[in-house]
Amino acid sequence: MKPQLTLGVSLKMYFGYQQTLEWSRQIAEIVGHHPATQQGQVELFVFPSLPAIAPTLEAFRGTVMKVGAQNMFWEDAGAYTGEVSGAMLHEMGCGYVEIGHAERRRYFAETDKQIADKTTAALRNQLIPVICIGEAERCSAAQAIEQAVEQAHQALGPAEKQGLSGDAILAYEPQWAIGAKEPASADFIGEVCQGLAQRLVGGGSGERRVIYGGSAGPGLLSQLGSRTGGLFLGRFSHQPAAYKAILDEALIFLNNQADRS
Repeated sequence: MKPQLTLGVSLKMYFGYQQTLEWSRQIAEIVGHHPATQQGQVELFVFPSLPAIAPTLEAFRGTVMKVGAQNMFWEDAGAYTGEVSGAMLHEMGCGYVEIGHAERRRYFAETDKQIADKTTAALRNQLIPVICIGEAERCSAAQAIEQAVEQAHQALGPAEKQGLSGDAILAYEPQWAIGAKEPASADFIGEVCQGLAQRLVGGGSGERRVIYGGSAGPGLLSQLGSRTGGLFLGRFSHQPAAYKAILDEALIFLNNQADRS
């Protein structure tokens, strides 16, 4: 059955090694028994810190949770000290990789070309890129849609020109809302995500899914409903109880969708 909802988590650099393993074990128990995950309608992924990827993969073995990396390099091999390739991530068993987060742009000066090169490398190595897009400053929903669409085309265009196919997730993250005391309103988020889906979903090179990731947490999915394809969760999901609450919301969403069909 095709997933109707995508829920991703980034642990960023908040957890230590053992803390990551304990979180993974607790979440694996929740995911393995939660009714929202039983019918194949929910797509789940998590991005731990790089040194914890292998044991996180093991912790989630046999569950629907997929594991990926928070970053990768654009070449598959070579003298690139400190980097990790998409080829190695794929070999390890990763299925996803995060690309172009605002923090990577801000702290490491990542450029549009580098983000496009990483996206190309992800698709070349059968990884689903989770491409972060979104405006830097507050603006209207229409302006936000235009900026995010342009960023998505810049990231995916080179891979499409090379004939590479594969699914991609577009995580709409207005940069001004990340970690903000006053996040974007549900109406604004819904309008932008709907607009992005209309402009970006479809085509022959792979499925495109639009999810929201600017300070997303419990309660937001219920407010957004079908206006988004899912959530890219940050620190709010770092508590297992909060993650379970989001899965509870997902179950209600899926049941409502089933009632309408």
